[in-house]
Amino acid sequence: MSTRNLDKLFNPSSVAVIGASNRPGAVGALVMRNLLLGGFDGPIMPVNPRRQSVSGVLTYPGVKDLPMAPELAVICTPPQTVPGVIDDLGKIGTQAAIVLTAGLAQEKNKDGRILQEVMVANARCHGLRILGPNCLGLLVPGIGLNASFSHLPALPGRIAFVSQSGALCTAVLDWARTHDIGFSHFISVGDTVDIDFGDIIDFLGSDPHTRAILLYIESIKERRNFMSAARAAARNKPILVIKSGRVAEGAKAAASHTGALAGADDVYDAAISRAGMLRVYSIDELFAASETLARSRPLKGERLVIMTNGGGAGVLAVDALIKGGGTLAELSAETLAKLNAVLPDTWSKSNPVDIIGDAPGERYSATLDILCKAPEVDAILAMHCPTATASSTEAAQAIVDTAKKNQSNILSSWIGGQVVAEARRMFRDAGIATYETPEGAVQAFMHMVRYRRNQDLLTQTPPSAPTDFTPDTEFVRNLIKKVMAEKREMMSEAEAKAAIAAYGIPTVRTEIVKTPEEAAKKAAEIGFPVALKIMSPDITHKSDAGGVRLFLDTADVVLSEARTMLEKIGKAFPKAKLEGFTVQQMAVRPRAHELIVGTTTDNIFGPTILFGHGGTAVEVIGDRAVALPPLNMALADELISRTRIYKLLKGYRDRPAADLDAVKMVLLQISQLIIDFPEIAELDINPLFADEKGVLAVDARIRVRPVPAEEGKRLAIRPYPKNLEEEFPLNDGRKTILRPIRPEDEPEHYDFVSKLTPEDIRFRFFGTVRQLPHSEMARLTQLNYDREMAFIASTPKKDGPGRETLAVVRTVTDPNNERAEFAIVVRSDLQDMGLGSKLLDKMIKYCRERGTKWMIGQVLEDNRKMLQLSASKGFGRKRIPNDGVFEVKLDLQQK
Repeated sequence: MSTRNLDKLFNPSSVAVIGASNRPGAVGALVMRNLLLGGFDGPIMPVNPRRQSVSGVLTYPGVKDLPMAPELAVICTPPQTVPGVIDDLGKIGTQAAIVLTAGLAQEKNKDGRILQEVMVANARCHGLRILGPNCLGLLVPGIGLNASFSHLPALPGRIAFVSQSGALCTAVLDWARTHDIGFSHFISVGDTVDIDFGDIIDFLGSDPHTRAILLYIESIKERRNFMSAARAAARNKPILVIKSGRVAEGAKAAASHTGALAGADDVYDAAISRAGMLRVYSIDELFAASETLARSRPLKGERLVIMTNGGGAGVLAVDALIKGGGTLAELSAETLAKLNAVLPDTWSKSNPVDIIGDAPGERYSATLDILCKAPEVDAILAMHCPTATASSTEAAQAIVDTAKKNQSNILSSWIGGQVVAEARRMFRDAGIATYETPEGAVQAFMHMVRYRRNQDLLTQTPPSAPTDFTPDTEFVRNLIKKVMAEKREMMSEAEAKAAIAAYGIPTVRTEIVKTPEEAAKKAAEIGFPVALKIMSPDITHKSDAGGVRLFLDTADVVLSEARTMLEKIGKAFPKAKLEGFTVQQMAVRPRAHELIVGTTTDNIFGPTILFGHGGTAVEVIGDRAVALPPLNMALADELISRTRIYKLLKGYRDRPAADLDAVKMVLLQISQLIIDFPEIAELDINPLFADEKGVLAVDARIRVRPVPAEEGKRLAIRPYPKNLEEEFPLNDGRKTILRPIRPEDEPEHYDFVSKLTPEDIRFRFFGTVRQLPHSEMARLTQLNYDREMAFIASTPKKDGPGRETLAVVRTVTDPNNERAEFAIVVRSDLQDMGLGSKLLDKMIKYCRERGTKWMIGQVLEDNRKMLQLSASKGFGRKRIPNDGVFEVKLDLQQK
């Protein structure tokens, strides 16, 4: 999937309507009416073999009879005709089509092939892109394009709305017009057989006319494309999502509607957050949140102060804030003193700041100015209740005037109807977000908070892992081969523990025995007390089946319990295959927390990682959170923090805090295990004991299966490509690692940039750069490996512990994988060691192997070394007029 030819879809110069009609109510008639009334400036060409004209416009009998190849075709003909129409359009050079027709996935042609498959194959032969089928169409109000059968046009605006439901599109259009909301694009995607959410997000993410992107999603098909596009676009503009099918019944309905499997709702939550998007739950909330984020500045913190002339309204706002998980700012003594100087003695003396019902504009202005300058305040909600002793518009004007003088995030809520209508208009005109109720305003603030948290996931610098671990991948590989060779899905408990132990996770000693007599003997060898568990591939939850006995303290007791267990389970589960027992050292850690760490494979997003409160009542407690791999320490911490047990893990009363770094390390180790072995379909560690001493895996289970198709894309987010690491010796003998850059490299990268000379910086950035802010450094070190790559040369420091970066080469590849723009910089004191040549060779090889067509860079004309290096690698060059810059270009398809 790519953005190829999407410009012809969203900004065509000509449109043909295949199946145009004069019949009232026909889709072809509605499309023609909308195109003609919309004000589209290019040719509109109806195609109908049985009509001379449609809506007063001369028709053409067929696609081949058109006087020119339309850049966009709208198809509303019966299903059997659509594949042929697509083929005809492709032959004359049309590059984009909207297929409104439904039913192509259910009908077959004369050869028995499904019509939808034939249509897609015909389109791909010609490079023609398809929106739909089974969609409402497309509206781009800015160019007068209404290529849809909508009952209403869309107002122009700067919000893009993308929906998988055509029916919802018509409802939203109606709702938006009554609320005076306009759109840059209004897109019904239908069944997404070609153009999907990822392609559209890629296009809209760089569209200068789109300020925010709103999505209604029923199901995602291309997980990697969706996540990659969303993570890139969310850095530039807000993306808000409504995901339907939140409960099992709704998910089933969504799947039948879209013809795709629906993923678990908590996995969608994890994916949306990880991509830096914001999830909302209703249409009005969707548009309210988009306006809030578009009008607000980025939050620096989460502390809200509430100023109001009505105490009751302030209490309602506080209730909504605390219930929603927000933070009420605690005013400092200095701020309270300043407020005392400008407010009546009867003011509230705390947050919320009740400035009394008769507050004139001057009091609003003075209070707001103080709160804007208070360092303990991150955002301000200004509220007003109409009174007979104060003017609502005067108070609003005071807020508007004071806001212009400050850089604070200010929200407003003027409560009421007709009396405050003019004040709300004043706020909207001034670009200040305004809400009808205190609860609505607080919800908007929490949108800002949640959006900030999700954005932090994109840019947060993860701390280094407290310990390095080198997994024994060969052991695990052989273990999986053994299990699968024996035609088993489930590893035994001992095998599962051995697998996780190979990745550095502490486990209790576990031995496998066949008979009760062997169990007693092995227990004496291990040392008492021990745990005894039945071993059967047919019994997954051993405790529920009576197959677990704990704290057995003599060999005789072990022998007796084993015999009793065999007898009872044999009667209760006569068809179960009983293979013996596991005997394990009893983990005596009475104050440890019981956790669960697990993985499963989601139908939509692939492997996922679960963390939560463990033990035998894990399903009843239901305290869990889900994340997508790969994880780092920061992401592991965020995953843990979304559970209720997190507060317990931090310690309380006389119970010390658990070793949270050890818990995070387990999550990293499990993340790496499922990245390394696609055969692992499910994994459970339950319970995982955690206390101040560390962690201990008490029980584990692993299910394996044959490697799925398209193994390389089973993960929604491409992990760190460790296979691209290699060693390179410097001229002075130091061993240098050439490897992809990682988020953890940010501190080292600051040091690298600080050692560049002014000329190094000018050659790299085409100007002077004093210091890169964290936001920019995060972009350089936290890569989306699906479309960006940076290789660094890293070596141990000469003058102390740690490593240092010596050079870096990076590329950013367009979504079509056609052009990779590259840049390279080597420290001046190291430019005679072959680093530049080695790194450029590595990047050329990497781009070739992923099928990129061109590598392109810009080089200042006085950067002679770079011009010589690029020429030596086969780059051609041409001068860019008046810029003092050469463009260098390498055809990667030529060997």
